[in-house]
Amino acid sequence: MSSIAIQDLSVSIQNQEIIRGLDLEFSQGEVHAIMGPNGSGKSTLAKVIAGHPDYEVTGGDIFLDGESILGLEPDERARRGLFLAFQYPMEIPGVSNANFLRAALQARLPEGEELEATEFYQRLYEKMDLLEIPRQFTARAVNEGFSGGEKKRNEILQLAMLEPAFAILDETDSGLDIDALKIVAKGVNTLRGPGLGIVLITHYQRLLNHIVPDYVHVMFEGKIVRSGGKELALELEAKGYDWLKTGEPVPASA
Repeated sequence: MSSIAIQDLSVSIQNQEIIRGLDLEFSQGEVHAIMGPNGSGKSTLAKVIAGHPDYEVTGGDIFLDGESILGLEPDERARRGLFLAFQYPMEIPGVSNANFLRAALQARLPEGEELEATEFYQRLYEKMDLLEIPRQFTARAVNEGFSGGEKKRNEILQLAMLEPAFAILDETDSGLDIDALKIVAKGVNTLRGPGLGIVLITHYQRLLNHIVPDYVHVMFEGKIVRSGGKELALELEAKGYDWLKTGEPVPASA
């Protein structure tokens, strides 16, 4: 079973420190939720794990199965089994979803080996049916003209096809109405299992009503300041984040 260990991680951008000595571990088969107010460094953490070049790691390390990944380019990290679902998925005009996914899978094959078209489309349609995604998505340009919910569903389709070891979902619930949220959550829950470790980054408990986490972590000013079970998210929803400013423990739910 693969695992990721983040040890004493510090990160800056344009000489501004965002993450300050953060520690976190997660493994395949687990669902971890990271919650916290705006500006706490949650999305920065997701991008740094994925290898975003704008951020400078000034201390600590990130290990995948005991091996540092900080020296790897984003595509190399993806081939090692990391997947990042963006808060704001990009549009790629002129590139169909089918061609995009086919190119992504082809890039993972050994040099000289070709992806067989019939097998690819059979697998694609199976995943689309599993996630209840209309077949016409295959011909549409990646995210072009998509609603917020369609973009997020498309991210889950990519996750299903690439079958990574770890998925970092950065505010997947952002901009979704309740119906779209339920559809996306159902897709994630369908893929949930012993071969996939999931990190959910969110502000709100509502996502965790539909994707129940095994562990919840509270992030504030670049650090994990509290960890617990799913009950911690309920306490945060009831009490808010004001306690973080004073350092007082989260009050127990009534």
